[in-house]
Amino acid sequence: MTDFSDLVGGYHRFRASDYVRQRDRWAELAEGQSPKVMVIACSDSRVDPAQVFDTSPGEIFVVRNVANLVPPFELDGSRHGVSAALEFAVSQLKVGEIVVMGHGSCGGVHAALTRAFEGKAPGEGGFIAHWIDMLDSARDRIVAEHGTGPAAIREMELETVRVSIANLRSFPNIREAEAAGALRLRGAYFAIADGVLHVMDEAGDFAPA
Repeated sequence: MTDFSDLVGGYHRFRASDYVRQRDRWAELAEGQSPKVMVIACSDSRVDPAQVFDTSPGEIFVVRNVANLVPPFELDGSRHGVSAALEFAVSQLKVGEIVVMGHGSCGGVHAALTRAFEGKAPGEGGFIAHWIDMLDSARDRIVAEHGTGPAAIREMELETVRVSIANLRSFPNIREAEAAGALRLRGAYFAIADGVLHVMDEAGDFAPA
């Protein structure tokens, strides 16, 4: 089990090895970042996008949250972490691509499918329940077609990507950038069990990369 002291030990190994080998790269990054791709992924500890995509520091701008979800564009006075990150990536970093990556064995998807936290108070599952209710419409359709078994779970995991991409297009600046050809929205799905990455096509279907 990794605890903070293990993390600090990992830092010392990094500082003595990778940091030294890539000293020029870190010196360059100290002047600023210019990633070309933003990745929206799940917070799940098993699916680090930097590892899945084998990227180096400075190459991808990453947002991670429960079930890799993007909420729709909203002007309600609340604090919107995903929306702020999207705004920074598109308007400031000028990324050319946004990738939404779902994954297998997603706990957020399981909670959405089973409604495990429905009616819970904030702090006891209520925040999770409200976050994943973005999937309610998809859940109802998928349960009607597949029940709640493995096929439904897999379809819900893919649906997190489709829902998030649809919500991305509710942001005016993203719509404008995409229409101008300056931004592409892409979907992907990483199956933890077999380590296969699936890529979504324009029709919303997934196939191994």
